[in-house]
Amino acid sequence: MHVSLTERLQEFVKEKVESGLYHDSSEVIREALRLMEQEDQLHKIKLDQLKEAVRIGDEQLTRGEYSIRTIDNIIADNEAAIRKTL
Repeated sequence: MHVSLTERLQEFVKEKVESGLYHDSSEVIREALRLMEQEDQLHKIKLDQLKEAVRIGDEQLTRGEYSIRTIDNIIADNEAAIRKTL
């Protein structure tokens, strides 16, 4: 496999190798790809959680379990309650 990098990325890889943390440029690239894979997995988990929250919210809406209050109302009420405790 052949990979072309911009000058900036080539310099970045070179700096990583020169730091002593990596043996060679291939090791830097492998680590970068592992991190990218982890980030992709985390993104999928977050997206799945968001989809589940939307599904639950849709079911609650269908059952009539909702409030007409806006998020701004809720925040203002919470802030007022906190001020009362101070």
